[in-house]
Amino acid sequence: LCSSVSGVDYLGSAARLHSIYQLTSMTYRHRVRLEVAVTAEDPHVPSVTKLWPTADWQERETYDMFGIIYDGHPALTRILMPDDWDGFPQRKDYPLGGIPVQYKGATIPPPDERRAYR
Repeated sequence: LCSSVSGVDYLGSAARLHSIYQLTSMTYRHRVRLEVAVTAEDPHVPSVTKLWPTADWQERETYDMFGIIYDGHPALTRILMPDDWDGFPQRKDYPLGGIPVQYKGATIPPPDERRAYR
């Protein structure tokens, strides 16, 4: 069972991006932590979604926040940030305080007039 997939950025290391898998055996009551280190210039890791479908969205979140590319993932797209977002917010070299952007957000519908809001 793949309990979780996450990422870590160890700025200053040669292979600074780490993809971390928490694996659990319910039968044997064992836990294993698998950590794969890659460089920021070539952040490719094989996807485990064929073995553990629960890793699908977690690999997408790690891609979106850290930029780790999971080769063989069925739909590796941004899941938290807008599709046109530049950069990866959880990396240590991302600008502290964020990047100023113009909000392109949704429109807020008027309140439902059939209900009384008092």
